[in-house]
Amino acid sequence: MKAVPNVLQRAGGAAPVFAVLLALLVAIAVVNPNFLEPASFLAFLKRAAPLAILAAGQYFVIVSGEFDLSVGSLVTVQVVVAARLIDGDESATLPVVVLLLALGLLVGLVNGLITTRLYVPSFVTTLGMLLVLSGAVFLWTGGAPRGSLSEAFRAAGRHGVPLPGGGELPWSVLILVAVAAGTAVLMRSAWGHTLVATGDNDRAAALAGVPVARVRTTAFVLSALAATVAAILLGGFAGVSAQVGEGLEFAAITAVVLGGTVLGGGRGNVLAAVAGALVVEALFTLLNLLGVAGALESTVQGVIIIAAVAYAARRAGHRRRPPAVPDPSPQPA
Repeated sequence: MKAVPNVLQRAGGAAPVFAVLLALLVAIAVVNPNFLEPASFLAFLKRAAPLAILAAGQYFVIVSGEFDLSVGSLVTVQVVVAARLIDGDESATLPVVVLLLALGLLVGLVNGLITTRLYVPSFVTTLGMLLVLSGAVFLWTGGAPRGSLSEAFRAAGRHGVPLPGGGELPWSVLILVAVAAGTAVLMRSAWGHTLVATGDNDRAAALAGVPVARVRTTAFVLSALAATVAAILLGGFAGVSAQVGEGLEFAAITAVVLGGTVLGGGRGNVLAAVAGALVVEALFTLLNLLGVAGALESTVQGVIIIAAVAYAARRAGHRRRPPAVPDPSPQPA
């Protein structure tokens, strides 16, 4: 394990996303002076928390050199299943939450094993999983989810800890802080080093003794578990809908790429990925305040992905460009 290079040192370049986030927050405050008041700002973080948690999970997969397109449909499945099984029964809340975590673990494990053991590209594997989960939800509900979530289940996404001066600190914000801190610590561990080394050069990592298949499978499991946590928060915040997770996989990828993580793996910063999710939410908030149609969100995400990948490719090209070699041919006098 000591032979694995500390490629985490290549995670630089995270500063731009924090600068963009600050600029967007200032712009929102100019348009809406009440935005920076504690209640309004906490409401913004509350809305952004599920996407930021999804981005943290997606970061593990992307930095390992893979993709996970199934998280949006998994979020929908988790919310729909929870509503159907709980159906307003408070006593069913804890068993259903445990079941959702087990379901998330299973989906992540299947994605990881198919990708690493059957050598199916992760783009194809998780796209297939997206279609399987979406079809299963439609078949089970007929497009109209049934049942209802208990108040205990919705508490994490809807309520918070009372503050001395009034108001409350949302549980979703506290969960986001815990996830961000936990992922940052995890990426500084030996496993985090091996994850980035795997994305940087999986053959070299394997020769250095890294269990590449196991590391990548674990990344898929963490991504699916992050989707489960996001589903619990979204279920409490937005309620039950067959479209609750629609498009979240692309929003999470946008956030991770915006945070400077290189598609293809080997370079990135998990806190920058979380900040990227806040940037996406802040940008959509600003567009909404300016009266820009919500239908443009997908267009904006596409532009962000293309621009961020082009910027990263340009930087990588400058780093890899060999120095100019003088022309040895004699020059005319």
